[in-house]
Amino acid sequence: MNPLITTNQLQELLDNGANVLICDCRFDLAKVSAGREAYAHGHIPRAIYVDLDTDLSAAKTGTNGRHPLPDSDDWASTRQRLGIGFNTHVIAYDSQGSAFASRLWWMLRAIGHDKVQVLDGGWDAWRKEVSTAIVSPAPLANKPDLMSYQGLVLVEEVVKNVASRRRIVIDARPPDRFHGQNETLDPVAGHIPGSLNRFFRNNLEGSEFKPAAILGKEFSELLVNIRVSDVIHSCGSGVTACVNLLAMEHAGLGGSRLYAGSWSEWCADPKRPVEL
Repeated sequence: MNPLITTNQLQELLDNGANVLICDCRFDLAKVSAGREAYAHGHIPRAIYVDLDTDLSAAKTGTNGRHPLPDSDDWASTRQRLGIGFNTHVIAYDSQGSAFASRLWWMLRAIGHDKVQVLDGGWDAWRKEVSTAIVSPAPLANKPDLMSYQGLVLVEEVVKNVASRRRIVIDARPPDRFHGQNETLDPVAGHIPGSLNRFFRNNLEGSEFKPAAILGKEFSELLVNIRVSDVIHSCGSGVTACVNLLAMEHAGLGGSRLYAGSWSEWCADPKRPVEL
């Protein structure tokens, strides 16, 4: 399934009464209640609200990053509560460059759930009917099977890679944060040694993703002589990195992986090296 769906395609599904689960993933790192408030003010009809902190992240320990992945059991419980069965067609959107929608997309794809798409352009591109009705999820009768994340990179592999340089890390943060400037979210500035920088918003034209051919060309120029399977995506907390991963998938460059702990986990241990 194409990782992206257009607003017209989604409207057609709604008009035809298709069985889809629309997930409003709007969120604001600076004001965590802003996404839910925006949802209450107006959202795509039939959409439920999915929260980055409470639905798509586990509890923070101080060493596992700002948005640690839920373990298999917790993710299965969340999918049951949200009504995401294995055959559910999930369509996610947000208003922040598809960052939070892409996180949900990756979390489902990583457990083998193929019927998931991100709305291209997100809320900013939606020029159709808007609803203010609060939609409660319809929980599944039974808890889904526990599935491990495929394509997940743990910190131990990244530590070894700093020495071996067998693989390349692509950091999705803006250039100033990548270079240790204007760091406001994490206590240490800089990046994982040897990383490349690809700001996640460089995949977009306005709010929509660039055409697949253009994205393919840009990533190919970035990854000269580097296999897609040797690409590890990172960012601040494992969220915006998913946009780069989705963009590569959209460009036909599938098979890269995600370091979900990202910089916020990496810099929590002062023994890990830092590069500016």
